[in-house]
Amino acid sequence: MNHKPDHLAAKIPQEAFDWYDEYAHGGMDRRTFMRKLSGLVALGYSMSVLTSALMPNYALAEQVSFNDPDIVASYETFDSPAGYGTGQGYLVKPVSDASHYPAVLVIHENRGLNPYIKDVARRLAKAGFLAFAPDALYPVGGYPGNDDEGRALQRELDKAKLQNDFVAAANYVKSHPLSNGKLGAVGFCFGGYMVNYLAAVDSELLAAGVPFYGTPGPKALRNNIKAPLLIHLGELDERVNNTWPEYEQDLKENNVEYQMFMYQGAHHGFHNDSTSRFDKASAELAWRRTLAFLKETLA
Repeated sequence: MNHKPDHLAAKIPQEAFDWYDEYAHGGMDRRTFMRKLSGLVALGYSMSVLTSALMPNYALAEQVSFNDPDIVASYETFDSPAGYGTGQGYLVKPVSDASHYPAVLVIHENRGLNPYIKDVARRLAKAGFLAFAPDALYPVGGYPGNDDEGRALQRELDKAKLQNDFVAAANYVKSHPLSNGKLGAVGFCFGGYMVNYLAAVDSELLAAGVPFYGTPGPKALRNNIKAPLLIHLGELDERVNNTWPEYEQDLKENNVEYQMFMYQGAHHGFHNDSTSRFDKASAELAWRRTLAFLKETLA
């Protein structure tokens, strides 16, 4: 697997990563973001290096091929009467003699079902899980192949319907004929928020949750959380980390079993191996912890 050189991120000033995070989460438009990057070019930075480091290159993110003989992948639809009516996701199952598998819902960032998230689903299936990655953008044509367009489309979706679609997706894979009836959820960024939301909206839905750099679910629902949580945060992710102390207090008050790991020197998005925010050591450690946690809680 090829990755961008580890030294590339070190060449980028921290404020560029902060601007990208703000831009990627709707706090800054593209014109403003590019203008700020142009200011760094005036200081001697190369625009091509800046954009290469910050923008995803999904060709770098394939760890498990869709042709891998140990898995079978397909697109499956599910009913979502309280959401947009019908949803679709990427279902990946192991090839083995087992009749049932622990199920894991894989939840993308705020831009639809991109190639990186599909690869995460394949990684989980390769590890012995029945993995299902819904595409929130299915009602509006699906992930458009471009993150900017994907973010714009997802931003326009009705939040309540969107959340109900993920509840429906969770119930779909949990009750799948190949599922052992125990469901975990792994999500990144917006998907991390959705893991926290699913754990809070229905205390019986999840048997385990793994939010990567996700904000908490609604405070009014947090006393419903029963599933154990494995929480991954990057040290440099100030926006999300600022929400952690209050969330931790609520988890403690409600006697929720949880572990939080803070990855030193890691950015928001450190698990995503399609950009230079990727931190190989932190991502691999977080993933080992995730697989061990899911195997323990969903067995």
